[in-house]
Amino acid sequence: MRRTGTAAAGTAGAVGARGRIDKRQAILDAAFAVFAREGYPQASIDLIAGEAGVAKPTIYNHFENKESLFRHAMTATADRASVKTIAAVSRLSADVADVRVAFVDVGCALLECYCADDSWALRRLLHAEITRFPDLYDLLGASGPEQVGELFADRLARLALAGRLQLTDPVEAAEQFLALLTGPVAGRSALGTRPFDQTQRRRTAEAATSTFLRAFTAAPTDASA
Repeated sequence: MRRTGTAAAGTAGAVGARGRIDKRQAILDAAFAVFAREGYPQASIDLIAGEAGVAKPTIYNHFENKESLFRHAMTATADRASVKTIAAVSRLSADVADVRVAFVDVGCALLECYCADDSWALRRLLHAEITRFPDLYDLLGASGPEQVGELFADRLARLALAGRLQLTDPVEAAEQFLALLTGPVAGRSALGTRPFDQTQRRRTAEAATSTFLRAFTAAPTDASA
């Protein structure tokens, strides 16, 4: 059957839109790779165009300038990382069979996300360029850590309501667990430049869980009372 002119035009338009989206994503991925490798001052649009395999004017068709590209590359990477961390926290539910095992499992999953190459590169770039882009801290926090913290606090509140934990401030408790979990990693891995393998991540998750549960495990009820 022959396509009508309208249908053919619609298909061509959809393909064109898809191609533009794919090209934009390729530019963002290439930009982040170049910024992470070279640093913001040394990264150039020429280098990014070469990395993405596009012409330099193509980048300017999508992004106003280097600053705009940097912001978008950073937020796109943070958004992608937050999807994985939110999925990790979502494993924690009020009906888990063993609270300690569940916390260690979630802790290991979170550290796997935290120690991913892109996550380390994101944090190193943020620290290096925070004075040049002071708004990025809040911008990236809103698209990642804040969402994770809020979700984790919600899961802790549900565990408390189910009598599995004893706490008064789920938000503060979530902050404390995440600090116990991620705090030691930066130093031990030298900001992600030294190996921090699965065994080390598990030990860190177990230590964080043990400390956290000593503080927040609900006291057992007296069945004979």
